[in-house]
Amino acid sequence: MNTRRRALQLLTLLLFLGLGGCASWFSDDLPEPQVHLVKVEVVRAKLLEQKFLLHFRVDNPNDQDLTVRALEYRIHLGDILLTEGEHEHWFTVGPNRSAYLKVPIRTNLWPKVRDLVKLLKKPDQPIPYRLEGELETGLFIAHYVHLARNGVIIAADLIPE
Repeated sequence: MNTRRRALQLLTLLLFLGLGGCASWFSDDLPEPQVHLVKVEVVRAKLLEQKFLLHFRVDNPNDQDLTVRALEYRIHLGDILLTEGEHEHWFTVGPNRSAYLKVPIRTNLWPKVRDLVKLLKKPDQPIPYRLEGELETGLFIAHYVHLARNGVIIAADLIPE
């Protein structure tokens, strides 16, 4: 009985010591990947449903392959939440390279139309946008990269003449 307890304690100790070594596999000194919203393409715009294609660019600044598991995103235009969602699509970005990701979304902007009209009244004025979310990376063990990008768009540049 006492031998069994000692063996269990030894096994537990070895397990904890072994897991401590796993933490050394990941170094925090590597620069994190960057995600940019490059383009928003209108696929179809009806009164109660709008379909867009979001074009993202994922930059890998490291000397190793970057495996991307998923992208969780929230896009705000001014104070209005335009869309949020998660795109689970595995792909690999080569060392010191960029990869492009197209994310189809479907939304209903009808409840927010008054606020959008206020923002678009002066099409030459810049409108702030915000991209937030998480990029899930890693082949075996997940690593989460928090995203926070701010910028401005000018509505007049998006409206075809």
